[in-house]
Amino acid sequence: MPWVYLIVAIGGEVAGTLCLKMSDGMTRLWPTLGAVAGYAVAFWFLAQVLRTIPIGVAYAVWSGVGVATVTMLGLVLFGQRLDGAAIVGIGLIVAGVVVLNTMSGSV
Repeated sequence: MPWVYLIVAIGGEVAGTLCLKMSDGMTRLWPTLGAVAGYAVAFWFLAQVLRTIPIGVAYAVWSGVGVATVTMLGLVLFGQRLDGAAIVGIGLIVAGVVVLNTMSGSV
C-alpha cells in the first residue's frame, strides 16, 4: 500500500505544479486553489509513505518521477522545449530512480 500512496503523492505534486503554472503567479483563483489542493494531497500522502519507506528512497522516487512527469506534460500542455543538456539531465534523474528501485537494498 505505501507504493500506491507514493503514486498518489506524485500525482498530487504533478497536479499542483501544473495548476501553479496555470495560476499565472497566483492571480487566477481556481488554478491557485488547485495548486493548494494538489500540494496538500501530495504532502499528506507522502507523510503516510514515510511511515514505511525510507525517507531517501521515498523522496528520490517522489521528486524524480515528479520532475520527469511535469517536464513531459510541460512539453505537451504548454509547448515548452528542452535542449540537449536538459534531456540528458532528466534522463539521469529517471535512471537514478530506476537504479534505486531495482538494484538497491535500501528499498
